[in-house]
Amino acid sequence: MTWKITKSELDNENLLLNESLLSLGNGYLGVRGNFEEGYQDEFNSIRGTYINAYHDEIEIKYGEKLHAFPDIQQKLLNVIDSQGIQIYLDDERFSLFEGEVIHFERTLHMDSGFAERIVHWKSPTGKEVKLTFKRLVSFKTKELFAIDVEVEPISGVQQVKIISTVNGDVTNFVDPSDPRVAAGNAKRLHILNVSQNEKYSVIKNRTYETKLDVACVTSSTMHAENYGYDSQVTESHIEEIYEFEATGPVHFTKYNVYTDTLRHGENVIEKGLEIQRKLNETSFSTLLQEQQEYLDNYWRQSDVKIDGDEQLQEGIRFNLYQLLQSVGKDPVSNIAAKGLSGEGYEGHYFWDTEIYMFPVFLMTHPEIAKNLLVHRYSLLDSARKRAKEMGHKKGALFPWRTITGQESSAFFPAGTAQYHISADIAYSYIQYYLVTQDEDFLKEYMAEMLFETARLWNDTGHMQNGEFRIDSVTGPDEYTCVVNNNYYTNVMAKHNLSWAVKVFHLLKEKEQNKLNDLMARLSLSEGEVSEWLTAAENMYLPYDEELKINAQDDSFLQKDRWDLENTPEDKFPLLLNYHPLTLYRYQVIKQADTVLAHFLLEDEQDLETIKNSYDYYEELTTHDSSLSCSIYGIMASKLGYDEKAYNYFIETARLDLDNTQGNTKDGLHMANMGGTWLALVYGFAGLRVKETGLYFAPTLPEAWNSLSFNIRYQGRILNVHLERDAVTYTIVEGEELTISHHGQSIHLENGVEAKVETEYSS
Repeated sequence: MTWKITKSELDNENLLLNESLLSLGNGYLGVRGNFEEGYQDEFNSIRGTYINAYHDEIEIKYGEKLHAFPDIQQKLLNVIDSQGIQIYLDDERFSLFEGEVIHFERTLHMDSGFAERIVHWKSPTGKEVKLTFKRLVSFKTKELFAIDVEVEPISGVQQVKIISTVNGDVTNFVDPSDPRVAAGNAKRLHILNVSQNEKYSVIKNRTYETKLDVACVTSSTMHAENYGYDSQVTESHIEEIYEFEATGPVHFTKYNVYTDTLRHGENVIEKGLEIQRKLNETSFSTLLQEQQEYLDNYWRQSDVKIDGDEQLQEGIRFNLYQLLQSVGKDPVSNIAAKGLSGEGYEGHYFWDTEIYMFPVFLMTHPEIAKNLLVHRYSLLDSARKRAKEMGHKKGALFPWRTITGQESSAFFPAGTAQYHISADIAYSYIQYYLVTQDEDFLKEYMAEMLFETARLWNDTGHMQNGEFRIDSVTGPDEYTCVVNNNYYTNVMAKHNLSWAVKVFHLLKEKEQNKLNDLMARLSLSEGEVSEWLTAAENMYLPYDEELKINAQDDSFLQKDRWDLENTPEDKFPLLLNYHPLTLYRYQVIKQADTVLAHFLLEDEQDLETIKNSYDYYEELTTHDSSLSCSIYGIMASKLGYDEKAYNYFIETARLDLDNTQGNTKDGLHMANMGGTWLALVYGFAGLRVKETGLYFAPTLPEAWNSLSFNIRYQGRILNVHLERDAVTYTIVEGEELTISHHGQSIHLENGVEAKVETEYSS
């Protein structure tokens, strides 16, 4: 059953939670797991349909606005609602909150790509019916959201009526008490068109400020004989009404096609109609078959098999499935912090993409990973502009949170000051190159990206006493803001600068004409590249001689320690209960910071420093961010803290399924989902991708019998299988390869299992 998520709760809290858990998407379109017929009046719902990157802009209002504070904030919009289906048994409306629910369950089929709701219901007057709802968001036709309903009258029913609705009068969810959820501007769409065209229902909306259009073109098929039909069109919605005698099971199928300006141009209705006509005569069973074929291919490469804990197996598959549903696969989209499952963080893209989610796709489906990088490249001009706004002469400063490239964070200490996002993006470009050896990508995208981000560091930092220092930035830890020489920022900047120099010389050696063109376009000189090398070679990396750790920054260790042990549980997360300045004055950490740097760039420090730092910072970390536990788990694996590593993994694997942080209703924690995979592959299997190849240091959890997964590397597919006493490496596809296993070189031939005996620490 680890391929299915099944739910049967009907209380308000769990209904909201399950709307996120049972959401469907394909990277372009996402639909929350709402009931087609809705809930009863006193129940709340976050009823949502989202298109990746489809947004409006809202003025940011400040009490005191200073130079280069962002003027506008971008916001992912809830678009036209096509979920509505009401069912009447004679004159009684079907509702799970009235009458008797004889049986109710809803299931997300992660191996097949659809959600199913099965209901056996008896009305207040005793009419009995069995209903089966199936829905999918197509991986083949990205614009399509389809619903199929089977109505099977059991007893006492004479007539059945189905009312299918499409509603253009929609708003976004707001929660003024939680800064992680939008706190205003719920209504952002004008209704431009409500009509019936041929056999299609059509609604077209436009955003207030960005003037982006969205259309929903809906068609319906009733699989019944001798049914009556009527329709009603109002200023905001369309109803289609079907009536028929209850003589046996019938099927009703609804095809909803969404188009938007960003992908389909100005004629969104015409494009929607064109897609609908292509779908003509396509049955729901055919759509299910297409989903199955797509997912068979996905899971063949992406599945992770855990023998020893079904709950954790279910968790990792759920996380990988939801990542697939949320990741953008076209040039105008990325992957939002909540994916397409909810409105938390307003659909913004963060550094979460590059550090937590990108590696999953890089090592399993590099074509998806490449799209994420190309999308970031498309925002490079905006990043250049932002750097200049911030007073830099050159370089690219990527926004902390954005949709189309403009900074949408109004709180600069934990937003704009997180300059490290530019180095994080550079890091992901470097990792992509190491894994794919894509020389064309290096020439067309990577070189320019690395040059422009290197320029940022050269302009931000300065030489002092022979060391290159970077002042007034914020690292990943948002409880410690605007500091000098954050270790994470400095070491990532060093990596960025070093590789910019390396790529410059690669092009100089192999692609001089391309380099000349790039240098001319960027006004880049060899002297400037020499400055990058000087900065990298002299980068100051804070180190405390007494504690033998990397100091998180210049002032962190001078502060008093926060008393986490005696902080009441109801005061967590701290950011919702204490003023930021209070937090900034203490040694207290929201999420992995220096420890994350030691994971990403482990060769910058010796093992003793990494271990001492881990031990010191773990005691100060609240893990108030869902990005934290996976990193501490990965480094626990590296350091031989096996029990800790396992406990951290448990914390990440089912964070949303178990609603650990209490806010899954606002959308799924996509970075944590990526972190779960990282904890398995980079943690328990000990994978590191370096310039010199692949390195493994496996440590199988004591509770498991085995762990198995595939990764892609330089045109190969490599299977890694951990057992209690051995690890087996097999090249499933591609040429021979030499890897490192706990420091031992292992040569692999295609199709030949290389079994290495291993003693795990306990």
